[in-house]
Amino acid sequence: MLRLALASLAGTAIEFYDFFAYGTAAALVLGPLFFPAFSPLAGTVAAFATFGVGFVARPLGSVVFGHVGDRYGRRPVLFGSLLLTGAATVAIGFLPTYAAIGAAAPLLLLALRFLQGFGVGGEWGGAVLLTAEHAPAERRGLWTSFPQVGPAVGFLLANGVMLGLSAGLTDAQFRSWGWRVPFWAAGLLAVAGLLLRATLEETPEFRALAEGGGRAEAPLAEVFRGHWRLVLLTGGALAMAYAVFYAVTTWSLAYGTEHLGVSRTTMLACVMAAVALKGVVTPFVAVLGDRFGRRSMCMAGCAGAALWMFPLVALLRTGNPVLMTAGFVGAMLSMATMFAVVAAYLPELYEPRVRCTGAAVGYNLGGVLGGALTPVVATAIADGDGPPWGVAAYLTAICLASLACSALLPETRPVAVRTAGAAEAAAPA
Repeated sequence: MLRLALASLAGTAIEFYDFFAYGTAAALVLGPLFFPAFSPLAGTVAAFATFGVGFVARPLGSVVFGHVGDRYGRRPVLFGSLLLTGAATVAIGFLPTYAAIGAAAPLLLLALRFLQGFGVGGEWGGAVLLTAEHAPAERRGLWTSFPQVGPAVGFLLANGVMLGLSAGLTDAQFRSWGWRVPFWAAGLLAVAGLLLRATLEETPEFRALAEGGGRAEAPLAEVFRGHWRLVLLTGGALAMAYAVFYAVTTWSLAYGTEHLGVSRTTMLACVMAAVALKGVVTPFVAVLGDRFGRRSMCMAGCAGAALWMFPLVALLRTGNPVLMTAGFVGAMLSMATMFAVVAAYLPELYEPRVRCTGAAVGYNLGGVLGGALTPVVATAIADGDGPPWGVAAYLTAICLASLACSALLPETRPVAVRTAGAAEAAAPA
């Protein structure tokens, strides 16, 4: 289990490194390079719009790769998604800017971002199911938290490279070629990930389905015929996690540098500290999910985030690195309370024959609802000299909607654990 969990962690870290490298570049440099005819605000909004295209592509990727995972196995998904995402990311690093090829530059950027999101949409389902379907039921939350740590690791890798380049290069050098380096590095990481995944075995549950003739002929049709309500609720519940994460890691970078005059290096350092803490606490929160249930942790995370959005904006507005970091940490801890358990929760909600499709579509639908629009909407709302309280209200509304969706989902904590807890409570003193 440790080998499988670490392999899943490494894979999601590499894929989300690719995804996050784009988000950071969109916040810092892509606007003037690919949309120079726009005003600074409009250029940032346009760059974030291309960022959002990756989220729109993710459900489509989850449909295609989910079909492969449910029909042909979880392993092919791991290879195909990593190869596609890595190739698209490296290509972005070599893409000419608007100054070189004109309007073709943003169009190509849009297409490559779409392919990047398409690959990431398939990654999560394959990586999580590889771990979830090998894990013992009573520790499924713990083991499936490893791939959930991967996005934090990927973010830290991407932003660590960006931070080093930003600190070591002049602004002209960074805008000329420095921003491309993280995208070039994705090629080496993709090769390493493919070699690591070459030794992984297919999951026992899929092998049993294949041997027993129980594989779904049309997984997507089955999901929407029998589980459409579940897909909508899981997507709505997960919108909070995406909205909070990208408000902190993407919108705040642009807001801090453009509106508050905080240096690019300082903003990256503050955000990275909060994301690092999120990665550290994720396995510990997942253990609580094994003990107290998945739904209760999701609801606690949504409620905590709803209460924290106005303090987050107030602390960000100060421009003080310590206070901004405190605001980011509070938001990341609330988000992690949900995010740590969903890798166990979503697979448990769907039957094995459509699990890869159902879990992945629900997960990535949350990305569209919470992640695709948040940087764009927040940037537009925050235009002006006053505190961006409208952003806080927008994020709070998403958190409350996710809380309502979480409340409507069933609990899936393993029956054996629930039974043992009930027996312990009923035993005489």
